[in-house]
Amino acid sequence: MFINRKNYIAAAVILFVFINAAIAFGTNSNAGTAAYPFLKIGTGAKSQALGGAFVGLSDDESALYYNPAGLTAKAESYEIYDDLLEKPTDDPVKNKFTATYINYLLDFQYGFIGYTRELDERSIAGISISYQNYGTFNRLDIDGDKIGTFGASDIAIGMTYSKRLKPKLSAGATGKFIYETIDTYSSNGLALDLGILYLINEDGSTRFGMALTNLGAQISGLTETHKDPLPTKIAMGLSHKLRGLPFLFSTEAGKPFDNDFYFALGAEFVSLKPFFVRIGWSSTGKDYRTGDDSDTMAGFAGGFGYTYDKYTLDYSYSSFVDLGTVHRISLGAGF
Repeated sequence: MFINRKNYIAAAVILFVFINAAIAFGTNSNAGTAAYPFLKIGTGAKSQALGGAFVGLSDDESALYYNPAGLTAKAESYEIYDDLLEKPTDDPVKNKFTATYINYLLDFQYGFIGYTRELDERSIAGISISYQNYGTFNRLDIDGDKIGTFGASDIAIGMTYSKRLKPKLSAGATGKFIYETIDTYSSNGLALDLGILYLINEDGSTRFGMALTNLGAQISGLTETHKDPLPTKIAMGLSHKLRGLPFLFSTEAGKPFDNDFYFALGAEFVSLKPFFVRIGWSSTGKDYRTGDDSDTMAGFAGGFGYTYDKYTLDYSYSSFVDLGTVHRISLGAGF
């Protein structure tokens, strides 16, 4: 009654095949060659506490980054719901805001700001800005003497449109303008994100999503003669809220065009609502292993969230072992 088993099995099979393809393929020879690496930094403390497994969930405003289809993926039937699902209200929230701050590795400063507005019952528009400031570097002459300083930064501005095409199927797209500056040099590019999200059962507690992100090109490079590809990625994921048990599980497999396949999974403990506890893991942690005893923590993440009325606060912790740790704080509001 609650789950279309054929749809559920089909989604699980697709994800299983994708995960096994990830294991079968070797290292990508183009690893690390894409421009604008800041576009790879996962935003949203909730999503990162789940190990980054968010394409198949995308149930908050960080869907602007992961899968724009998630903005309109809501169960229309509220006859069967639990405390995790959104309930109808006489005072619906039409505007939502999210902001994330990250003190990234090497003290690079990263931020993400997003705003969405409901246009009608089935469509939402949004705008987002992500940036990274690399700080100040010493400028040295040929003898190694300091002769000044210079800086570097990145910014991406996105415009998003999401629409519920059918009661259980949503699609979304984001167009992005990207700008980078290093000292007196600069480059810019254009990118497109495309996503779909399908509610496998009526109450929306099981979801399947796919997203193609950062599809585009550099318009101008840092030099007149050289342009780099963008960090394009395809990913799919499945999430499920266990009926009768206080857990939500999310899993994801993806293939960056400039790197290896990866697999991620996360879990959220929801019985303490409005307080949530999360844990996650991503296979991308292998990229940071150096052979030390601490390498066992590579790829692991965790965090918590708290909701009050129309406001949310989320925190996550991600381990990059010898490179350090990354803390994310996200705030959300509806009005």
